[in-house]
Amino acid sequence: MKLRIFHQTVYRYDRPVRNLVQSLRLTPSVCEGQRTHDWQIEVTGGIRGPGFRDGAGDWIEGWTVRGPTEEVVVTISGRVETRDTAGVLRGHRELIHPLAYGRDTAATRADAALKDLAGSVTDSADSLDLAHKLSAAVADAIAYAPGRTEFHTTAAEALAQGEGVCQDHAHALISVARRRDLPARYVSGYLQASAAGEAHEASHAWAEIHVERLGWVGFDPANRCCPDERYVRLGSGLDALDAAPIRGIAAGQGAETLDVAVNVEEVDRFQNQSQSQRQS
Repeated sequence: MKLRIFHQTVYRYDRPVRNLVQSLRLTPSVCEGQRTHDWQIEVTGGIRGPGFRDGAGDWIEGWTVRGPTEEVVVTISGRVETRDTAGVLRGHRELIHPLAYGRDTAATRADAALKDLAGSVTDSADSLDLAHKLSAAVADAIAYAPGRTEFHTTAAEALAQGEGVCQDHAHALISVARRRDLPARYVSGYLQASAAGEAHEASHAWAEIHVERLGWVGFDPANRCCPDERYVRLGSGLDALDAAPIRGIAAGQGAETLDVAVNVEEVDRFQNQSQSQRQS
């Protein structure tokens, strides 16, 4: 599948900020199943700093904006060619040992309810089968309901209210997988979600669980599937904060608001629609 991606984040401040420093994890992963073309990152008024590939294999760029400024726009655009690898992450070079992802964070720490959910899944001699069962259990326990949780909502809180979004599903799956001694981590990326080919208007998140003999395998409880050709992987971390595509700090007293727009569209479909419109 050939996907065209446009992702724009606009930061606004009620008072001018003097300087802004950002760390961007916004370049698609280098791995089997996806190949990146014409990828552009732009920051209005920004100065691109050094980039590096971290131990998890993610490409990170530093940007600086010299103020005073009341608005900063981060724009990403490009094309990614994808294919289905049944959720298995292959060809991704990283240095961090999988056991490092057994450590809990505030977002993934298990309370009694999460421990009970992890324990409710029947034992399996096959870790892949166990991972699938855990993903299904999270999907059953937390209904997809946009707007009911926030960025700082924890896995325990989402489970308690029985509702959440993809971030909450990922955090909960990470938590229960770790309870069953399976290393797990958070993944940020994009999803061309509609089976009808309509553009998906938000970034996406899922979890990866380390499975014997296979390595890292992705699971998306929000959509009850493993990542396929509709998914584009950006980066990973212990939780949403650790894997955030944009992290930064501003020097000043202004209150910050942000608007995010994401468009993921199949290129061939877009081109066919454009040709039909020109012919009509």
